[in-house]
Amino acid sequence: MSAKVLERFPAGSPRGSWPAEEYAAERRAEGEPATVVMDLRTDAFLVVVPGPDDD
Repeated sequence: MSAKVLERFPAGSPRGSWPAEEYAAERRAEGEPATVVMDLRTDAFLVVVPGPDDD
């Protein structure tokens, strides 16, 4: 499965702040199937949508 990264947010947001989740919710309200995933290597939250599968 491949995915397209729409936006990247640092993991160090203030307590109670969820900017990646808020951004993903806005994209979902616009009809995009956005999901938040954690990139452990860069310590960031990524908002992604499914991309074309490269078979």
